[in-house]
Amino acid sequence: MALVLHAGKTNKNAFKALIAAEYSGVQVKMVENFEMGVSNKTPEFIKMNPLGKVPVLETPEGPVFESNAIARYVARLKVNNPICGSTLIDYGHIEQWIDFAAMEIDANIAKWFYPRLGYGVYLPPAEEAAIAALKRALGALNTHLASNTFLVGHFVTLADIIMTCNLYLGFSQIMTKSFTSEFPHVERYFWTLVNQPKIKKILGEVKQAVSLPPVPSKKPAAQPKETKPKAEPKKEAKKEVEKQAAKAEAAEEEEAPKPKPKNPLDLLPPSKMVLDDWKRLYSNTKTNFREVAIKGFWDMYDPEGYSLWFCDYKYNEENTVSFVTMNKVGGFLQRMDLARKYAFGKMLVIGANPPFKVKGLWLFRGQEIPQFVIDECYDMELYEWKKVDLSDAAQKERVNQMIEDCEPFEGEPLLDAKCFK
Repeated sequence: MALVLHAGKTNKNAFKALIAAEYSGVQVKMVENFEMGVSNKTPEFIKMNPLGKVPVLETPEGPVFESNAIARYVARLKVNNPICGSTLIDYGHIEQWIDFAAMEIDANIAKWFYPRLGYGVYLPPAEEAAIAALKRALGALNTHLASNTFLVGHFVTLADIIMTCNLYLGFSQIMTKSFTSEFPHVERYFWTLVNQPKIKKILGEVKQAVSLPPVPSKKPAAQPKETKPKAEPKKEAKKEVEKQAAKAEAAEEEEAPKPKPKNPLDLLPPSKMVLDDWKRLYSNTKTNFREVAIKGFWDMYDPEGYSLWFCDYKYNEENTVSFVTMNKVGGFLQRMDLARKYAFGKMLVIGANPPFKVKGLWLFRGQEIPQFVIDECYDMELYEWKKVDLSDAAQKERVNQMIEDCEPFEGEPLLDAKCFK
């Protein structure tokens, strides 16, 4: 008897077993014509799982229910399966992250998402608590992934499969970009995992949610009209006067809006370099780039008012898929938009084959990287930053190459170049 999985074809908990099967060389067949609410109510299904929940795996030795248990069963059908770990501490860490994915990630995504679909009562305080708990969990996961490509070791394990499937529900249904941008390492991890060939085969093309599901509307039940005794005119007038007086008093107590604090960079001494002039020259130069744009840059450059910085991505070994790497760079540039008035940047993706290298050149107002950029753009910590020493001819030539998009760059083909201006 083959392994038969009872669940709908879009069930993210069923995906766990299907992905584990891909990594384990095990054949798992989805039951045909499964209909939620019908198929799982039959006597045959209830015999396999008395609660009528999905998924359920039908095996020659009997049924297995609960999605994580099913995924473990499938993975362990292969002897010495690498995705199960190879040492006792690996086993412990894999189980640790599986429990974390279930109790801290999946549970809180569900508490946030399902009430908005009408499955349960929607209560704003309960939603706020779920979001706070989810952010706490994602923060912990983000910290771990700051120095780890995968959850355990240096390749995909069962912990990654289960974590990815649980995050999949959040990313695809309710966790918009504005929400997940607070956790850049989790973003990098998720998009890396969903584009692994064996995972992508099951999940397909994943797109991030662009908006929250609407809150279910509540129509209050019709109440019988009450006949209220008419208030005496004098009492009504008195109440109105008191109401207006209270409004006036509240208005007086309101503070005048505070002026928006100036950006510290606006308080620096004036610079002879006009950044917009350089950006215009860069954009409009189509030929003789070295003679026009590069020469024009050095003619304009003010080393007292501006500084140049090289940046190198710390985790190039993760850049195994070209379009994912380019999307990662594009996202970084989008988040840098807060510095548009004070910066110019070039980002290069380099290499003929993976892993691809990501390098950049940035021009910032002032002598240091602006603190507000460091504080507000989380991607900054993913790069090593080095101030350009213009007394070094080699560094100055590297600046020229990066502005010009020289190909090959540092002996390797230039895969892509993106400009921030």
